[in-house]
Amino acid sequence: QVQLMESGGGLVQAGGSLRLSCAASGSIPSINGMYWHRQAPGKQRELVARLSRDGSTYYEDSVKGRFIISRDNAKNTVYLQMSSLKAEDTAIYYCSVVSQKVGTSAELDYWGHGTQVTVSS
Repeated sequence: QVQLMESGGGLVQAGGSLRLSCAASGSIPSINGMYWHRQAPGKQRELVARLSRDGSTYYEDSVKGRFIISRDNAKNTVYLQMSSLKAEDTAIYYCSVVSQKVGTSAELDYWGHGTQVTVSS
């Protein structure tokens, strides 16, 4: 079973930058989408960014122009470059990957355990 591991979180001042990484322990075939989510204290988990199979991206409105999702296939890693960070970006950030189960229409969903991002104002 492939596992995802996030890294790169930490404490940063408002206006600063961080790059989150999500490394898979092995190759995941037939990826349909790669995602970054976050959950702030007392709030529901929300989708922050998506990188689809065709290369298209989605960003939640509050992070547009500040966050960039990308991938390195050779390293089985997806990144989230975060800049101009704000206090309201403080949350646990999770990555997930959805892949097509080979030979079926079913999807497999992989999740990491999260990395804490704290932005001080």
